[in-house]
Amino acid sequence: MYTSNSLRALAVFCLAITSHAQTFIPPVGNLSVVNEVIAPDGFPRSAVLVDGQFPAPLIKATKGDRVQMNVHDLLEDNTMERALTIHWHGIFQHKSNYADGVAFVTQCPVIPGESFEYDFSLGNQTGTFWYHSHFSEQYCDGLRGPLVIYDPDDPFKDMYDVDDESTVLTISDWNHNPTSQLPEFPLTVNSTLINGKGRYVNGPETNLTVITVEKGKRYRMRLVSISCDPNFIVWIDGHNMTVIEADGELHQPVTVGAIQIFAGQRYSFILDANQPIGNYWIWSQTGAGAPPVYPGPSAPINSAILRYIGANESEPTANMSTPTNLLNETQLHPLNNPAAPGEPHRGGADKNINLPIDIIRATAVPPTGNFTINNVTYESPSVPVLLQILNGVSAQKLLPPGSVYPLPPNKVIELSFPMTSNAAGAGSPHPIHLHGHSFSVVRSAGTGPNDYNYKDPVRRDVVSIGNSVNDNVTIRFETDNAGPWILHCHIDYHLAAGFAVVLAEDLPQVSGDLSPIPLDWEGLCPAYYEFNSTFEEPCIGNQCAKLNPPAQPNGIQLLPNPQPTAGSSFSLTATSTQSSATVSTHS
Repeated sequence: MYTSNSLRALAVFCLAITSHAQTFIPPVGNLSVVNEVIAPDGFPRSAVLVDGQFPAPLIKATKGDRVQMNVHDLLEDNTMERALTIHWHGIFQHKSNYADGVAFVTQCPVIPGESFEYDFSLGNQTGTFWYHSHFSEQYCDGLRGPLVIYDPDDPFKDMYDVDDESTVLTISDWNHNPTSQLPEFPLTVNSTLINGKGRYVNGPETNLTVITVEKGKRYRMRLVSISCDPNFIVWIDGHNMTVIEADGELHQPVTVGAIQIFAGQRYSFILDANQPIGNYWIWSQTGAGAPPVYPGPSAPINSAILRYIGANESEPTANMSTPTNLLNETQLHPLNNPAAPGEPHRGGADKNINLPIDIIRATAVPPTGNFTINNVTYESPSVPVLLQILNGVSAQKLLPPGSVYPLPPNKVIELSFPMTSNAAGAGSPHPIHLHGHSFSVVRSAGTGPNDYNYKDPVRRDVVSIGNSVNDNVTIRFETDNAGPWILHCHIDYHLAAGFAVVLAEDLPQVSGDLSPIPLDWEGLCPAYYEFNSTFEEPCIGNQCAKLNPPAQPNGIQLLPNPQPTAGSSFSLTATSTQSSATVSTHS
C-alpha cells in the first residue's frame, strides 16, 4: 500500500536529487521491473520502472552485438498492469520474431514473479532506438528507455567529437495518475520530461536536466521520443541542429533550427558548441493536435538546460523563444541506397494495399470510441498470432479476423494511409510504426498528389500520416523478414482503441526461421492464462487478449498446452471451453 506520508517523503527526496547523465548498462544482463514512487516533476506517484529508474537505463550496444536481457517481473501495484512485455523499438528481429515483445502478436505477457530472457542479434543495425512495454498502455506508466547501437566505423564520425551517454536526450509526456485512471483519450498532459526531469504548472521548481558541453567541441545528440501521446517541437537557443539520422537510418546532413518529433521517432543531430560560454534553454512545446502542456507562471515548463563548462550553475535568463527553420522530413535523403524499392511510379510495387483510417465514436464528450483500419477495429487474440502460425493455422483463419494481412516473401509492398475527416480530427497527426522493417516514405504528410518521391525519400520506421483528409502518406518496404509484424499508431491510447493491423510475412518460412523456439517462451501463455484467471488486472483497451483462437472443424477450441517439453514445438490442446480463462493439461 502506498500511503500519502510515504509519497510526500519520497517527493522531498526526489526533489533533492541533482541532474546527472543518463545511466547506462551493457546489452547483456538483467532488467528488474518494479513499482516505485517517483516525482520526476515534483509530484509523487507510483510508476512502472526498470531498475527503479525513469527513463529506463540506456542500453549501450555496438554493431553486431547479441542482446541477452533477462527481464524480471517484480510488479506489485495493482492500479497498473503487473504482467509485462518489452518491445525493442526499431530492431528488425531477423529470425527472432518471438523476441519482438508485442503482447498477443509475438508472445504472451510475462507474469509477476517470473522472468523471460530476450535473446536476439542486432546484426548490422546501428543508430538510435529505444525499448518499452508493448502490453496494454503500460509504457505510459514508465516502462520506457533508450537503446543506442554504436558504429565504430560511423561515416559521420569526423563531424563530431563526443557521442556517449551524456548526449542522449529523451523527451516524454508524464501524467500524475496511473493510466488506468485516465480518460480513454486524455486531453491534457501534466508535464513534459526531458531525460526524466520536468515541471508542472504551479508545481515546485524542481531541478531540470542539464546537458554539459565544452566550448569548441561538437556533439552527436541523440533525441529520442519516448512519448506515449504528444509530438514535440524541440529547439536550443542560439544553436542549430545538423540532422544526420532518422530512426536508425543515416541521412545526408541537413541543418535546421528546430525538430518536430513524433511518438517513437528518433533523430541524431550535430550540436556545435560555438556560442559564448553560458546557459541556454533547450525548449520544447507540444505540436499541433497534441495534448498541450501550458507554460507555468513562474518557471519554464517543457525545458532543459544546455550548460557550457565554465558557466554559472544557474538557469538561463532568456525569455521563451520561437522555433524557426523547422525540419521537414522531405528534406532528408538516405546516405546509402537512397531509392525506394519497386518501380518509380504510383502503384509500382508488387503488392499495393490501401489502409483507410477511420474512427467510430461512442461519445463526443469525453471522447471515446474505436479506430478502424479498412473498416476493422483491431482486437488482440487470446493466442498470439505467432503461436497460431507455428501451429499451422491457415492464413485465412488467423486472428484477429480482418486485421491480419498475409504477405508473400521477397516482394515490394506499398501501403497508403488515407484518413476520413473523423480520423483526421481524432488526435491526429497519427505516427504510424511498422515492426520488423524500416520503410521508404514515398509520400509524406503535407505533400500533394504529385509529390511522390521514389528517388531518395526519407527512410524510417515511424511516420506521421498528417492531419488532413488530403494527406495520403505512402510507404514502401520489402518482405525480407518472415514473421507477424504489427503496424500501429504509436499514440498508445489509439493503439488501445484498435488502431493496428498485423502484416504476416512469408508464413511458410516462419517456423524454419525461428527454430529453435526458446523453452521459456513456450511457457509464457499457460502461465499468463492461469494468472489472468486468478487476478483482476487493469488491462486497458484492445491490446488485451479478447478474441479466442480459431474453432476447429469439430467445433472445439484450441488453447496452448501449459506443459511444453524441452526441444518440442509448442503444441495446442483441444478444450470445449470458449473463454480464455481455463487451460487443460496433458498427463
